[in-house]
Amino acid sequence: MEDMKRPFIFAVNGERFELQSIDDPSKTLLEFLRSETPYKGPKLGCGEGGCGACVVLLARYDPATDQVEEHTVSSCLTLLCSINLCSVTTSEGLGNSKDGFHSIHQRFAGFHASQCGFCTPGMCMSLFSALTNADKSKKSYAPAGFSKLTVSEVEKAIVGNLCRCTGYRPIIEASKSFAADVDMEDLGFNSFCRKGENGITSIKKLPVYNPTSVCTFPEFLKDEVRSNLDLSSKCSDDVVAPQLEATFKTHLPCSHDNCWYLPTSIKELYSLLSLEEANGSRVRLVVGNTGAGVYKNYDQYDKYIDVRNIPELLEIKRDDTKIEIGAAVTISRTIEALKEGKRSLVYSKIGEHMSKVASHFIRNMASLGGNLILAQRNHFASDIATILLGAGTYVCVTDGLQMQWLSLEDFLEMPPIDSHTLLVKVSIPSWEPNVNGLVDAISERRLLYETYRAAPRPLGNAVAYINAAFLVEVCTDKKKKGVVLDNLRLAFGAYGTEHAIRATKVENFLVGKSLTPSVLLEAIRILRATVVPEEGTPHSDYKSSVAVAFLFNFLLPLTIDMEEAIVAGNGLLKGGDNGYNKGLGDKVFKTKQLEQFDHLERSDSLLSAKQVVEFNGDHRPVGEPVKKVGAELQASGEAVFVDDIPSPKDCLYGAFIYSTKPFAHVKGIHLKSTIGSQKFIRLISFKDIPKGGENIGANFLSSEPLFAEDNTEYAGQPLALVIAESQRVANMAANQVVIDYNTENMEPPIFTVEDAVRRSSYFQIPSFFSPEPVGDFSKGMEEADHKILSAEITLGSQYYFYMETQTALAVPDEDNCMVVYSSNQNSEIIHYVIARCLGIPANNVRVITRRVGGSFGGKGIKAVVVATACALAAHKLRCPVRMYLDRKTDMIMVGGRHPMKVTYSVGFKSDGKITALHVDILINAGINEDISPLLPKAIIGTLKKYNWGSLSFDVRICKTNLTSKSAMRAPGDVQGTYIAEAVIEHVASTLSVDTDLVRKKNLHTHESLQLFYKDSSGEPHEYTLPAILEKLANTSSFNHRFEMIKQFNMHNKWRKRGISSVPIVYEVSLRPTPGRVGILNDGSVVVEVGGIEIGQGLWTKVKQMTAFGLGKLWSDGSVDLIERVRVVQSDTLSLIQGGYTAGSTTSEASCEAVRLACNILFERLAPIKEKLQEQMGEVSWDALILQASLQSVNLSASTYWVPDSSSRSYLNYGAATSEVEVDLLTGAIKIMRTDLIYDCGKSLNPAVDLGQIEGGFVQGIGFFMLEECLTNSDGLVVSDSTWTYKIPTVDTIPKQFNVEILNSGHHEKRVLSSKASGEPPLLLAVSVHSATREAIRDARRELATHGGDFKVSPTVFQLPVPATMPVIKELCGLNNIESYLESLIALDQAQVMPIS
Repeated sequence: MEDMKRPFIFAVNGERFELQSIDDPSKTLLEFLRSETPYKGPKLGCGEGGCGACVVLLARYDPATDQVEEHTVSSCLTLLCSINLCSVTTSEGLGNSKDGFHSIHQRFAGFHASQCGFCTPGMCMSLFSALTNADKSKKSYAPAGFSKLTVSEVEKAIVGNLCRCTGYRPIIEASKSFAADVDMEDLGFNSFCRKGENGITSIKKLPVYNPTSVCTFPEFLKDEVRSNLDLSSKCSDDVVAPQLEATFKTHLPCSHDNCWYLPTSIKELYSLLSLEEANGSRVRLVVGNTGAGVYKNYDQYDKYIDVRNIPELLEIKRDDTKIEIGAAVTISRTIEALKEGKRSLVYSKIGEHMSKVASHFIRNMASLGGNLILAQRNHFASDIATILLGAGTYVCVTDGLQMQWLSLEDFLEMPPIDSHTLLVKVSIPSWEPNVNGLVDAISERRLLYETYRAAPRPLGNAVAYINAAFLVEVCTDKKKKGVVLDNLRLAFGAYGTEHAIRATKVENFLVGKSLTPSVLLEAIRILRATVVPEEGTPHSDYKSSVAVAFLFNFLLPLTIDMEEAIVAGNGLLKGGDNGYNKGLGDKVFKTKQLEQFDHLERSDSLLSAKQVVEFNGDHRPVGEPVKKVGAELQASGEAVFVDDIPSPKDCLYGAFIYSTKPFAHVKGIHLKSTIGSQKFIRLISFKDIPKGGENIGANFLSSEPLFAEDNTEYAGQPLALVIAESQRVANMAANQVVIDYNTENMEPPIFTVEDAVRRSSYFQIPSFFSPEPVGDFSKGMEEADHKILSAEITLGSQYYFYMETQTALAVPDEDNCMVVYSSNQNSEIIHYVIARCLGIPANNVRVITRRVGGSFGGKGIKAVVVATACALAAHKLRCPVRMYLDRKTDMIMVGGRHPMKVTYSVGFKSDGKITALHVDILINAGINEDISPLLPKAIIGTLKKYNWGSLSFDVRICKTNLTSKSAMRAPGDVQGTYIAEAVIEHVASTLSVDTDLVRKKNLHTHESLQLFYKDSSGEPHEYTLPAILEKLANTSSFNHRFEMIKQFNMHNKWRKRGISSVPIVYEVSLRPTPGRVGILNDGSVVVEVGGIEIGQGLWTKVKQMTAFGLGKLWSDGSVDLIERVRVVQSDTLSLIQGGYTAGSTTSEASCEAVRLACNILFERLAPIKEKLQEQMGEVSWDALILQASLQSVNLSASTYWVPDSSSRSYLNYGAATSEVEVDLLTGAIKIMRTDLIYDCGKSLNPAVDLGQIEGGFVQGIGFFMLEECLTNSDGLVVSDSTWTYKIPTVDTIPKQFNVEILNSGHHEKRVLSSKASGEPPLLLAVSVHSATREAIRDARRELATHGGDFKVSPTVFQLPVPATMPVIKELCGLNNIESYLESLIALDQAQVMPIS
């Protein structure tokens, strides 16, 4: 046989990579790119394909057609071996600082669409792929400088990419600027063009888009593909079994015994499986490897078999009755195939639904068969299995000997199949000739097919709570003027069962019947007994209820005597708008009933936005909307984060072993004997702490241990560190650990605040952190006309979900020193904790932080343990050690926002004026204090935003056996504002008045503001909240929309809207901050500050302030120094006392420190400039610095700014009006519109502040509406992945998002009259929660008329946080459909009952 041994060849950004062998076929493309190439643009955000940070463009060349096919893939799941003869393009390959940035990079920067920048390269690649494929399509011609992509397609192009910073709006605007149908006037705030400019002028200012500027598949690789094809054609297809191993190894050369095989027939595949089984090998069959994102590979396989070269698995065949699709065909290609050829209703619906499965970069990899295999073998909650089951799909399977066709239903019910059963293809019937609702002339039979999904995200990238697919053929019953059901298929899945099922009892009941309300009700009752989630399924009652809603939605238009109900329904589920596919809007035939729905059809509304920003020109360039420093570098992937730093020689990697038990004695730790565990080097534990060192992993208000010693105290506590030669192997080994626990004689753990109260488990609140009450509560209650006593509300936790997980690199240095590169918010704490842990002087430790990929408080105290563990391991092993936490470990170990239980009593007058409020607050702090003692003051601070008359409270911090909670953006403040709104809304409900009236009644005057906030209240003219609310009422058209919503709710039974306008008062404090400014001999300026760039634009504002401070040397402003200034990384030995980057004020404090340093330099340089001016006339900056250097003037100045008591604290004001639409059948909400006004004083940079406002608001939406933190019975976090934890995405933000930055003028005690913007706007997202409550209130009021059972008043209820779909649905009535039908039947019976 001819020797086929050829190297493994591919391209990255046009560069040739040729590997003679691959050491490990389980290595991912992402791991290769980041460890063996200079390209760091693709980031590891989750390792699950769920965030988009790792997205790259993968191109393949077909020599037969001479065409290149390009699509995005998730490189964290793509196996390196699968890209032989492919070309990879990363964001650096589009453009870079050396060759020039791509217009995508430039527009992302100019539209202020990058904050921390960690997600930006992936965003850019998703957009680039969409542009590229649109421009290659047969669409109509696009104007020069634009893509053929449409605005609506733009939003879907980035729907799978997560961003925690920006709020998505600027990303969408930057992307829309490429669309052929964009209206330039609608584009958001950017640095290229100004509002009011005509379209032609605006277009000319945009960076030019050239669709042919990037070569995605180099010519040399095309030659390799052709050469490889020629060689393959010379080889025989018949290969006997003994030759197989050699043959397949030559396809992809592997070192050691790990191999990647590429069989070209089913026969070869089974010969290979038999051979490897005889050898005792662990074998994995792969196509796209996306299943590894759901079911993690915690150990390695011996052999990998890529089945993508087997023709039978790739074929697509169609005829008039069916389409057959090979099992290895990707989901994206399946969607295309379903759209091709003769149109079929079933194919169209399936394709539409599939486009909402996962994200585009996963659909491009995942195979149709692989999805069904996961559903069958692993009980994966598959949408695809359900919709195909509903369509009557068949599958072809083989055992290597014979092919067998099975119904999908039979296939799913088989015992879990093993690797010897191969899914070959899928056959989907077209259900011709009854296509598109056309009437069969003979039988008058018609076809209906519809699919549904209820999921947290409308456009996909979220597993459904429940899904369904219904198909029915109906024939006309002329006597009853209705239709009779026939050939009914009702499929349900993902509701907490092993696999999708058919509701056969419901089918049998309905077949042959004409639908009436009574028949429909009975069918629903049978369905209730059929769709029963397994015990322990979260939200089981909700899922059963939504199953009923789906069936109701499907059958209602066919039901006799329901004309009025259909009109009242006015849309029902309303299609995919709220996270499920279109329902009644997609009609397939016309009846008298259905014609009334014609006007309801509409597509998903596109995002629109308006930004009102007033520039401040008093201190140029301060006050100007300068784009973020390094934004282009972030977009191109060149910006260096900690994990982008090249690994030093002999570097090792660590992964935490953590406890899975809350309170237990650890008897021992050992690793299973597996392939992965055999590669680990050693464990590091508390026993490795050097003599003189301490077991300390954090130190803020109190110390926390680095590792547990004898006993664990909570699930998620670090026990040890696995050390290995790569991060992947370390992670794998950590998951092979077996921990031997003993809980004998241990007290039961404390998980809830109620348990803590019973056992008096509290942390003390130092007196100087305790807030002060206001007035006399008892007297206030005596004055009240009405009282609410002991009402309870609960608030859940929230995980940070920064895109860059916790990471550090520790490098031993000479003389027992340690250099640590850490992603953190407080290098100073890390510095001293490491010194204490290692038992060395503090000046032996150096902590360096350049930038952080998102933080939100989670990289303050929580980053310390990671950096310290790396330092300990590096100290022990005398070599560099680095660690990058996988997403699951990060989510389990770092805690998050504090959950709370609040009980309140309030007294109020009949006109809504509140006279007294008392709150009892129980804070679940977890096992350690962390920053918890700071929370009471923050909670009460924002609670004071209303004039309660008198305010008293009892706040307790509960110690529990859970991961300690820490600071998260607006810690305590966001809970306080929610409590305030809950009280206001409860009062309004009790009095049956509009909530807005009660809010206005209890707003502060400046006098009451002084009473509640004392010195922080400021001068009367600084109290801008009343003016903000008045302006917001006008700009948002609140009163008009309020009345319109009343009308909407009267005419819509199953959709209700609510609107709410909410104010905030937010107190911030400034802290001492260092700064240093140095001027180099060439006139360039270097700046150091204590604050760390975490995406908040600190460097940008500091750069502006430096340019202003030094530019004052020229009073006419003729010298612009901003491009001469560079802000450098934080270094704890270079600039000490850096402090904590937190609390929204670090940017302004750093700016003030820098301004003072510039003043020192000003004083030194001004006399020299004056003398030079006398001698030379005009003086340039360069000449001035040269002369100063010659005169040995000190060109470096350092300051340590300490705010005085009069300027240390101040209040921030803002307000937001939000309107939502709630679907009463599923609990889904759509945020229709948000109008927001925020007072930034005189903004230091309105572009940066706008980003902080929008990003904070959207993060607040996550807290109030979406993000659900769940734990198991041991307190271990189980919301531990992108699969189980859902942050906001581009499809969950307000459809219309209008933001105004108020320039409130001069504030004498502020830094150049500026005010903070980082955290306060997050609180305004409570307006979405409050609007949802208003919609639910209307729904419950109407439900009461149908016999809804309410323990108290239907309008008095509490809406927990987060208000997820199940929570909303439960409040709207889990049985609301049954109640409605029963009321209709009762009404009908009453009308026909004879009068006695």
